Order: sequence, then structure tokens, then C-alpha cells
Amino acid sequence: MNRSVVAVRHVLFEDLGILAPLLTERGYCIRYLDAGVDLVDAAILSSADLVIVLGGPIGVYETDRYPFLADERAAIGMRLALDKPTLGICLGAQLMAQALGAEVTSTGRAEIGYSLLTLTDQGRGSVLASLESVPVLHWHGDQFDIPPGALRLAQTPGFPNQAFSIGARILGLQFHLEAEPMQIERWLIGHAHELATHQIDPGIMRRDAGQFGQNLARVARTIFAAWLDGISSKL
Repeated sequence: MNRSVVAVRHVLFEDLGILAPLLTERGYCIRYLDAGVDLVDAAILSSADLVIVLGGPIGVYETDRYPFLADERAAIGMRLALDKPTLGICLGAQLMAQALGAEVTSTGRAEIGYSLLTLTDQGRGSVLASLESVPVLHWHGDQFDIPPGALRLAQTPGFPNQAFSIGARILGLQFHLEAEPMQIERWLIGHAHELATHQIDPGIMRRDAGQFGQNLARVARTIFAAWLDGISSKL
């Protein structure tokens, strides 16, 4: 039986990446909604079997500049209230956190590049357990507080809240497990201004993607597969 997944996308190159084939293998029909262009409302998000809210270079608090964010956050909140399977990545996790009543703020700094996480005790008992010694791709400057009732799963020295979960169905990740390492050039081009602003050498990012990307993708596939199989058993 086919299942439906809605992926809310904020920039074209931050797509489902390695998640797409995993979803297809499990019988999901993928539908992208481009935020700010396509309608993203409670009826659409609440009716999907799975919703994945992807990343982007704007802040959840910038509703004066990007008014669609208010409707998107409200739609996400309605879905979360139904306890339906929802995955948020970077901006997506921040929208989820805010919809759940947590504060999301700008830090005035950036964490961009491949580096290790420290898992919490709850994180070591979660689907993220295999990330203990694997550098992940960070690309953020905002931070979220952990929503009420959620478990804090991971941290880095500069960003103490890197992941949260509520039960088996709701997972928010500040970092990028979904990025396809062979497509990193799209990110380097798309975020060229941000890299220049923070004086980050794209050559270093390219080198690190070559060094860490394939192993990260392998581990990330096992993590996403475990999470997807866990929610599928409850659909």
C-alpha cells in the first residue's frame, strides 16, 4: 500500500537527498511543497502519512520579511498536535520547536562544516546512537530550545540543543544527515554569500565532504531507515 510523504522545501538544493530512495523503497509517494510558493496548510500537512520539513537560510522569527512562515508554523503545529510522524531538519526542526512552544533565536554566529556531536544519555538510546563518533554536517546560526516534553538528544560546544524527539514519531535535527555528499557543490554555490560572510573556505568544505561525506551518508541511511521503519509499524 502506498503511503504519502509531504516534503516542505525552502530552497531547491536542500532537498530530501539520501532520504528519497529510502522513502521510495518503503512505498512512499513523495510530494514536494515549495514554501512561499505552494500552499502549505494544516489540511495538507495533517492528511499526509509523513511530513518532512527541510532546511533553509532564513529564520523562523522573520515573519515580517517572509510572511508565509507564520502559516507554515501553524500548519506544522496542527500536525504535531495530532502526534503524526514528522521529521524536521535545520530550519524544519526550528519551526517544529517553535510550534511546540520553544524559543528559537539567532546566536549571531555560525556553525558550518563537518564536526562531531556529543550525544546525551537519551541520544545514546535513540536512533541517533550510531553518530557517536561520526562528524556530521552543520549549517546553522540559529538555535532552538528543547520543547516541553521533548528529549534532548545531542549537543555541540557552541549549540547545546542539536536534536530532540517526542515519542517515536517526532524528530527534530539541527544538523544535516540528509545531504547527498556528491551534491555538496550545490550547497557551496547556493550558500556562497553566507560562506564568504563567515570567512569559510569552500575548498575546506569540499575537502571535508570528500573525507567524511560517504561514511556519514552510510550511517545516516541506517538512522533514517530505523526511524522510518519504527514509524511505519505504527501507521
